[in-house]
Amino acid sequence: MARALIDDVLLFLLPFAVFAGWLVVSRRNPLLWAHWSEQATRLAIAGAAFVILSFVVVALTAERHRDGFVPTHIENGRVVPGQFR
Repeated sequence: MARALIDDVLLFLLPFAVFAGWLVVSRRNPLLWAHWSEQATRLAIAGAAFVILSFVVVALTAERHRDGFVPTHIENGRVVPGQFR
């Protein structure tokens, strides 16, 4: 769960990192708010779009299980873990 959260946070921050890199390449100070103020909303929308796009891609490409889930049960005195079949 933590990995999924970290992945989404990194995807959200990607446009901000690219913009900061562009500020450095264009020889502007990336630590001044004046350079960020006009772009902050656009960058947040782009980051949210990346996260939503990643959700859509995962939903469309995730492995599908046709038979369903068999819950944990006991067979011959042994616990058989739940699994997809």
